[in-house]
Amino acid sequence: MNFSEKIIDGKKIAADVNRETAMEVAAITKDFGARPGLAVVLVGDNPASKVYVSSKVKRCAELGIYSEKIVLPKETSQAELLQVIAKLNVNPLIHGILVQSPVPKHIDEQAVVNAINPDKDVDCFHARNVGRLLLGDFSGFLPCTPWGVMQLLKRSEIPTAGKHAVIIGRSNIVGKPMMALLSAKGADATVTLCHSRTPDIAAFTRNADLIVAAVGKPEFLRGNMVKDGAVIIDVGINRVEAPGTEKGYRLVGDVAFDEVAPKASRITPVPGGVGPMTIAMLMKNTVRAFHLALKH
Repeated sequence: MNFSEKIIDGKKIAADVNRETAMEVAAITKDFGARPGLAVVLVGDNPASKVYVSSKVKRCAELGIYSEKIVLPKETSQAELLQVIAKLNVNPLIHGILVQSPVPKHIDEQAVVNAINPDKDVDCFHARNVGRLLLGDFSGFLPCTPWGVMQLLKRSEIPTAGKHAVIIGRSNIVGKPMMALLSAKGADATVTLCHSRTPDIAAFTRNADLIVAAVGKPEFLRGNMVKDGAVIIDVGINRVEAPGTEKGYRLVGDVAFDEVAPKASRITPVPGGVGPMTIAMLMKNTVRAFHLALKH
């Protein structure tokens, strides 16, 4: 296998998923005379969040999904934000609701998640949807980034059954749901979840057939921490200073790519790996939300 064949091309796979979604949306529009709708709420002026929100709204337009972007000042109170969510919960044009994270510190993010109608919770953060995930009920929403990782593996024909998967990071957004998906029937991996309090993480990663790095630390996973032939999924995206470059920074993952790639059998790049899949699966969840609304 030459080096380029090692790369798991998230941009290409996401484009395939988006084509499928666009076809599904077109069929829905034709059959029902309506479109799936997504509301994206942004509180404050975080520059990265602005970019993420704009990219989600743009993707909706490309796929034929109706979208509403609601931008609120950073001074918005929790009560005011919950009022906005309450209106979206009963808006028949909106099937999915997403509140861009992080919210300002004076707002309780969990209270915001709990306020969203679980049938419109396209991020899959609500306790009801997380519970279904842990019970192995995949008929509703799946968390966008972990679901995107599973699609990368499936569409790249990378087997997981009987493999030892090590996840670095225990966040509710990636680490924990990733554990649930990889260990579920059908995926059938044996999963080890490592985190900041795990002593000697390398002792686990060196025995892993598959590593999912989602720790939020630039180039944390080094070449001496992986075995030859391992599959590496890099969920991280970090800005590091790069003096002398036009932007003054560069984007790197949680994996030291130049060290790890020569040893890996397959690896995702940063950018262009997991990132494009997250928005692609958000669009899939929005379509699922439309079908869910039809049942009620």
